[in-house]
Order: sequence, then structure tokens, then C-alpha cells
Amino acid sequence: MAVLTAPQPEAPPARRPQRLWSGGLRSPGWPRAVAGTLLGGLFGFGLVVALRAISGLEIFQTAQTGYPHVIVSALTAPIGFLIGIGCCDYWLRWAAGAPTWPEDHSDHGADSWRDYLRFNTDHKVIGIQYICTTFIFFFIGGALAMGIRAELAQPGTQIVDAGMFNGLFSTHAAIMIFMFVIPVFAGIANYVLPLMLGAPDMAFPRLNALSFWLLPMAGILFLASFLAPGGAFDAGWTGYAPLSTGAPLGQSFFNLGVQFAGASSILAALNFVVTILTMRAPGMSLWRMPLLAWANLATSILIIGATPFIAGVQLMVLFDRAIGTNFFQAAAGGDVISYQHIFWFYSHPAVYIMMLPGFGIVSEVISTHARKTIFGYRLMAISLLGIVVLSFSVWAHHMFVSGMFAWLRVPMMLTSALIAVPTGIKIFSWVGTLFDGKIHLESTGMLFALGFICSFILGGISGVMTAMVPLDIHVTDTYFIVAHIHFVLFAGSVFTIFAGIYHWFPKMTGRMYDERLGRIHFWGTLVGTWGTFVPMHWIGMEGMPRRVADYAAQFGDWNLVISIFAFI
Repeated sequence: MAVLTAPQPEAPPARRPQRLWSGGLRSPGWPRAVAGTLLGGLFGFGLVVALRAISGLEIFQTAQTGYPHVIVSALTAPIGFLIGIGCCDYWLRWAAGAPTWPEDHSDHGADSWRDYLRFNTDHKVIGIQYICTTFIFFFIGGALAMGIRAELAQPGTQIVDAGMFNGLFSTHAAIMIFMFVIPVFAGIANYVLPLMLGAPDMAFPRLNALSFWLLPMAGILFLASFLAPGGAFDAGWTGYAPLSTGAPLGQSFFNLGVQFAGASSILAALNFVVTILTMRAPGMSLWRMPLLAWANLATSILIIGATPFIAGVQLMVLFDRAIGTNFFQAAAGGDVISYQHIFWFYSHPAVYIMMLPGFGIVSEVISTHARKTIFGYRLMAISLLGIVVLSFSVWAHHMFVSGMFAWLRVPMMLTSALIAVPTGIKIFSWVGTLFDGKIHLESTGMLFALGFICSFILGGISGVMTAMVPLDIHVTDTYFIVAHIHFVLFAGSVFTIFAGIYHWFPKMTGRMYDERLGRIHFWGTLVGTWGTFVPMHWIGMEGMPRRVADYAAQFGDWNLVISIFAFI
């Protein structure tokens, strides 16, 4: 009797050596990426020309028509790059019915530095790609900040005019938020989280690689706005309508950049949720997970729930600008205040998106260097989820003077104060962990963790103050708000980033860093941060407005001191 057996699948292809500029256009790599970028840009340009010709409209771009050729090309060129670099090869082969191997590891791992510059599905490689790329943008954003402080060192015009100044602070904020703080946490988690959970990799390796390569596209669009007619986008990272709907072409680059950054963030968050919930090692229940896993789970839920709102509202602004809709044109029946509601429904949860992963990192660092398990582990995990819930109920505390319904002020004030409770639980838990612990201060990572706690307490106190309606009305759009948000996001988030990188640096590189240089870095950063942002509270209470290139002479001395510490 003949025995029927199932056909055996072919063996997966072996890992192929990669060279950055070899392989031609048939295989993924930089030659095909460059060609894809050019072809994508030409396709977008040609598509607009064809559609306008068919419609009987003026074919070539003008300021009056919103530069549709540039806008569409700025969307299609990055897509061409992503296809060329190899992000879509597997899915395109599958869609075409070609043989595919789900367990293909030919794009996995790294043998040399060149492997970090190509499409790679290894979670460790992707983690390093995230960290290195985001730090490049961190230095760019820092350079923009130095330009801002150089201009504000004295009253009057020093280096740039008011229009360029607006572009500097707008791009600085966008770069720091979308290109550094949010994605660098994804990079750290990409590297260490699968190792902590006992997972072989992230749940969706190819999606993981795509989420990284989307990120540089956003950063390039933000920076390319400086080359646009009329200069960089200058409506701030908030992009309030109607400023943004009537701004020059650079604002459209910001609108598109947010789409790429948001897509990257959402795809990474989906990957983290599936990895954490389904790929833990046997025996690792939810209540045995490291707090870093809980923090990333909470952050991912926030990203999935909130990020579509900013992507959507920036798309609405783009439609107002490019195709003549009137979502935010008050004269045509649009609602300007609705922009702020939609924007802040994302952007206040975004504050916690930029903080919760840092809470997880600090919990790991403090627990390790205090030689104790984290105090109040379950309450810490629950408070992370509590922040997720409450963060969606406090968005309008940024809008107390916006003209929204007055009755919204009191409930928003109460929820803004209430969210301090789960945040305070973390402070007490960290202090409880340190209490009677065998603390080792020789570690730079531990110093940054302790510096974070001290700085975050001040940022939290000023946050509770701004949650109160009477005080918030007084300090809205002053340097008090600048001081508060930088104590939360720089003295808060950035300190935790440095703590995590120093803590896991030996794991990531196989080398030890110089502790003496690390301590110099820590003390320089701590002194510079406090010297820069503490005086801003005072000049803000005195009434110095933010986002202005010039100011009253009475603030000159304080601004000189702030600028000196900023350069430190």
C-alpha cells in the first residue's frame, strides 16, 4: 500500500551577507532605496500633474494652490524609500503568491557595523538602530535649542529674526518629542524587553523593522521644512489652527512628518503589546513580569489609543491647507476650538507616553543598585494602569483660557489633581526601595535615577500648581509652563533614558564605560538642567511670555543666566 506523506517545506534560506552598496536594484539595499525614493517622488509629482490636467486646473505648483506637487511627492518619496530598503519585500512576495518562509532569518543578526545600516529583523539590532538614530536627532534638537538660547541671551535681535526664531523653537520641540523621547524608549525596550521576558524576539520582527525605518522619514520631513518657501513650520509643535492652516509650505512638512512618526509609534506599540501578552517564558505570569514590561504595556496602550487623534487632526489641517476643506476655518463654519480638543486628547497622554517607560527603567535601576526587590510591586503595576485611564480625562487643563465651555474647568482641574496620586505612589515606592537598601552610588545609571527622582518631584509640584484654574490662568503661555514641561520631560524623561543606557551599556556593547566620565556627565547635566529651568519659574511668574524672540529688558539678566546654564 502506498503511503501518502505531506510535502516537506523547503529549508529557509541561509543568512546572506550584506553590503551597503552592492546587489543592484534586484535586492534590498541602499541602491534600491535611492532609486525607490526618486521613483516615488516622480510618481507623486506625475500623479498630481495628471490629475490637475484632467481636471482642467493649473498644472504647476503655486502658493495659491498649496504646492500639491511638493506635498504629494513628500508623501510618496518616503514610501518609495521604504520599499527600496526592503521593508515590504516579504509582504509583496506573499501578495504575489511567490514562495515565502515565515521563519526566514536571512535578514536577522549583525556581523559588522554595516548590518546596522540595512533592513534587519533582529530585535537587538533594531534597538541599537533606534537608539543611535534618536540620539542623532537629539543632538540636532539640542543644537536648535542652543540657537534659541543664544537669541534670548539678551533683549533685542541677536542672531535670527522673529520668523526664524519661531521655526527654531517649533522644530526643536517636534524633534525632541517625536524623534527622540518617544522613540528612544522603544529602542531601549526593543533590546532588553525580549531578554527580560524570555522571548526569542519581538512578536512581529518585520513589522518591528518597518516601525524603525518609518522614523527617519519623519525626522527628515521636519528638518526639510527649513528648505521650503517661507521657511520652517512656525506654529509651534502644537500647530494651533488657524495659525497652521494659513502657514507657509513648511507646515505641510510637519503635518506629513507626524503621520510617519505616528505610524512608527503605533506599529511599535502593537508589537510590544502582543510580545508582552503572548511571548513570556513559561512560568512568567503577569505578576512576575519586570516593571519595565508593565511600563511598556501601559505606554503601548496609551499610544494605540491616543496617537490616531494627533495623526487625524494633522491630516485635517493638511486637508484644510491642500484641498480646501474647512474643518478649522471659522469664517467658513469650521470650529477652531475643536482642533485644541483633538490635539490635547493625544498630547496630554503623550506626556505619560514620554514618562511611563522611564518609570519602568528607574524601577529596574533602583532595584538593582539598592540590592532590593521593588517596594510595593503590585501597587506600582496597578498605578501604571491607573495613569493610563486618568490620562484620557485631563486633556482640557491645557485649555483653561482657550474659550472652551467654562463648566469643563472644574472637572478637568479635579482629574488633573487626581492623576498625581498614582504618580505619587511611584515616588513613595522608589523611596521605600531605597530605604535600608545597600545603595551603591558608584554607578552612573544609579546617579541619573536618583537625579530623576529629585527633579521629577519639582516638576510634579509645579504640575499640580498648573492644574489649579486660578494659577493656570495667571501663568498660561509664560515661562513657568516652559519650566514645568522641561522639568517633566528633560529632567524627567531624559534622565531616565541616560539611566537606562548607562545601566545596560555593558549588555548592549560588551564593554564597560568609564565611570569617571559618566559622573562628570551626570553632574554637568544635573547642574545645567537646574540652572536652566529653575529660574524660568520665577520669570514666568513675573509674566515673561514664552515663544517670543524679544522680551522686556527687566528679564535680561535672568535670561543671560539661563542661557549660560543651557550651554553647560
